[in-house]
Amino acid sequence: MQDAIDRIDWQKCELLPVIVQDNSNNEVLMMAYMDKQALELSLTTKIAHYFSRSKQRIWKKGETSGHIQKIHSFNIDCDNDTLLIKVTQEGVACHTGRRSCFFTELESGEVNSEIEVSSEALYGVIDTLYHTIQERKNADPESSWTAKLLSKGDNTILKKVVEEAGEFSFAYKDDDEDEMIYEAADLTYHMLVALCAKNISPDRIKQELARRFGMSGIAEKNSRDN
Repeated sequence: MQDAIDRIDWQKCELLPVIVQDNSNNEVLMMAYMDKQALELSLTTKIAHYFSRSKQRIWKKGETSGHIQKIHSFNIDCDNDTLLIKVTQEGVACHTGRRSCFFTELESGEVNSEIEVSSEALYGVIDTLYHTIQERKNADPESSWTAKLLSKGDNTILKKVVEEAGEFSFAYKDDDEDEMIYEAADLTYHMLVALCAKNISPDRIKQELARRFGMSGIAEKNSRDN
């Protein structure tokens, strides 16, 4: 296995681009990246592991959805800096719930694949909402509020975050439970828009919260002050 890992030109690419094909019909399902650890895990388990640039961590494909990729073969290109793997795809490959990530015609924008599985059922509402906001980056600001908000830039995005935080605070002060829930949802949405503008996945927030488990509030505060 070490010989295979050393065959990669890691000086040229700290993250190895990986093209993923369906083993049964050669359909291109997705493109992702592996670092050395992800490649080692993939070679050892024959289950696809990647390095997520948005999550900034190793992730096993299908770790949340159960839609794993069982690897049949690894092939390196002539420059030793791009990998092609052939897999058996359990379920769907794309976070949108489509079989393949390549479903939009570039010039026309036409979508040529149907959603097979609800993305909310796969990933949960927060991750689904974040990915939807990401997709809206390329939408028409005249037809999408999210696209319009993103197009107006940082000041407008942050103004909405502060505004929604204030409205949540007023609802809390009034002890209005329904309004608190409503405003918390608005605040969550606008925070996700802000994170999306900086390409920060909500998974990284989950990682930070997980890091704090077992650490007292005072110790966590001191760790930031030092």
